[in-house]
Amino acid sequence: MTANDVCPEPSGAHRAPAETPTRSRAADRAAVRAFRPHRRIPAIVVALLLTLLGLLVAIETISGLVGRPLRWIPYDGLLAWAASTLWSNPLFLLGSAIVTLLGLALLVTALVPGRPNMVPVRSGDPDLIIGLRPKSVTRALAHAAEEVPGVRSARATMRGHTVAVTPVAHGPDGFGEEVRGAVLARLAGLDLVEPYRVDVKERT
Repeated sequence: MTANDVCPEPSGAHRAPAETPTRSRAADRAAVRAFRPHRRIPAIVVALLLTLLGLLVAIETISGLVGRPLRWIPYDGLLAWAASTLWSNPLFLLGSAIVTLLGLALLVTALVPGRPNMVPVRSGDPDLIIGLRPKSVTRALAHAAEEVPGVRSARATMRGHTVAVTPVAHGPDGFGEEVRGAVLARLAGLDLVEPYRVDVKERT
């Protein structure tokens, strides 16, 4: 038994023997899904409204079947109004517009991703999910910008897939490209799963 058999090299202790492109892509997808923000509040509101509507319909149906209709919903008035109202009626058009806007708002809320709580980091293993807090990422990128000569301080924010960096200079000389290069290098070092565009706005 050799020394290498007793104590394996640390470089291979926590890494898979080989990472295939397919496995790496699967790991990236798993990380993105794990940290995808959920629209919990809109989903809860819609679920509650649908539940209440379903209970109301069920109560009205059951009460009608047993011969004692509650008539919480004014069916006769609604049917009479629908029969006597034209499609061009302003009240009908207004109600239709409101319902359409509410539906579009719910659809946009469901499709547009919210602000993530964690930023997925590439691990190469679908069973190993790694994430960084957005504040930690922006702090690291701001520190990278501050390491550029001539930069007194810097601030970084993340909006979607764009990183906005605002460096403050000691003097009037431009250094935007140097800051962008430093921030891109730090992004490459963080090895985030999703690509980010760097937008630099200098301040003096």
